[in-house]
Amino acid sequence: MDEPITLYEAAGAMAFFEALVDRFYEGVAADEVLRPLYPEDLAPSRRHLALFLAQYWGGPQTYDEERGHPRLRMRHASFEIGTEERDRWLAHMRDAVTALDPAPEVSEALLRYFDVSAEALRNR
Repeated sequence: MDEPITLYEAAGAMAFFEALVDRFYEGVAADEVLRPLYPEDLAPSRRHLALFLAQYWGGPQTYDEERGHPRLRMRHASFEIGTEERDRWLAHMRDAVTALDPAPEVSEALLRYFDVSAEALRNR
């Protein structure tokens, strides 16, 4: 009996999530609305997001081991995230998913999750 495959595995494991986050942050780095919300050095943010997404989708528990429970709303509460910020974040993430062109079921699951999560973090 085979174990069910996780989305983490179906997507291509850590290499996929690192590439996804790298592509996403290329957009963020050039975005005049989002860039001010991030620290000057984007490397730690890139790592945290890649580890979080990998863990969320069934990969290693490294994010929890290094940072504890994600507490996404708490970690983002100090940032003003309105409709424009949410929409720009989603546009960059959608572009990243499209650029990597994962299997349709992977793409659909990721995009559904990002839509719901981005809205949940909107606080303005």
